[in-house]
Amino acid sequence: MKFTLIAATSAIMLPAALFAQSQTINLGYNGPADAEKNSVHFFASTLQELVQERSDFEISLYPNSQLGGEQERMENTLATPSLNIASFAGLSPIVPEVFVANTPFMFADAAEAREFFDEGAYWTMVEDAFRQRTGSEILAVVEEGGFLAFTSKSKAIHEPADFQGMRFRAMDPSQVALYEAMGASGTPIPWTEVYSALQTGVADGQMNPPAYIIMGSLNEVQQYMTDAKVQYSMQFLIGNGSWFNGLSEADQAMLTEAVAEANTLTRADVEASVSGRVQWLTENGMEVITPTADQMVEFQKVGQPSFIDWLSGQRIDQSFIDAAFDDLGKSELLTQ
Repeated sequence: MKFTLIAATSAIMLPAALFAQSQTINLGYNGPADAEKNSVHFFASTLQELVQERSDFEISLYPNSQLGGEQERMENTLATPSLNIASFAGLSPIVPEVFVANTPFMFADAAEAREFFDEGAYWTMVEDAFRQRTGSEILAVVEEGGFLAFTSKSKAIHEPADFQGMRFRAMDPSQVALYEAMGASGTPIPWTEVYSALQTGVADGQMNPPAYIIMGSLNEVQQYMTDAKVQYSMQFLIGNGSWFNGLSEADQAMLTEAVAEANTLTRADVEASVSGRVQWLTENGMEVITPTADQMVEFQKVGQPSFIDWLSGQRIDQSFIDAAFDDLGKSELLTQ
């Protein structure tokens, strides 16, 4: 994993010396403190262990949004010496350009997605934009359980036409845009209310990686799962800039190496767990559908151009979109 560690100025930055004195750092994130079910916790607990083995720092973990929701955690991290694992909902208000990475059906597999974030020009542009706007750092892209899959209750999804007339739970505006492109409607519903919404018919379906389907017991209220590799499932480790840039070079290097190692171990754990989670879902009431190659092309043709139009409507500069597809060698998809 590559990181660009450049000090920056910001209206929220306080004296670096004050932050450098902090030896206990809080790390907040979503989901339970269960490494088997929550890959974000696997990453956080692994990072905690590595840092405490190699330094005098102590990382205190706060799972289950104990430090607040996405916006509150982000505000606290930008203003105080702390770490935060943010979802798109936490990061996108500052860098809406991150939504480009949520272009549907963008990656063929996890290896392509990892190379995109580790080595691509687009992700460097996002890191730079976040740093310039906040003075803080995006330290890692954290996998949270493989690719997102569609789930539905009473109608199997094989191709875009199957979405017509259905209602889906959306996590953020980008998911609403995707559902609408395929003829469905999308309604933002908090994660804590998803099970109830699916159970009562407020929504017919949703999308999440297998880990979250299991975590939320959604197999109890959904019959079908369509493994269409919709979006790469990820969150983002954010570090307060004043604190980070106030560290010695040795401590910065230690933290950077620990983050990279924790990320490598998390990726391996996610990869090893995905197939088992899918198998568990098939054994616990869900029918898993794998679209054919032709159906995947149809998903791309319907989902990507409409989504890119939506990106343009969010005032996201075309240079970010071009860089992302150039990194993938797939610029031709922009014109389909």
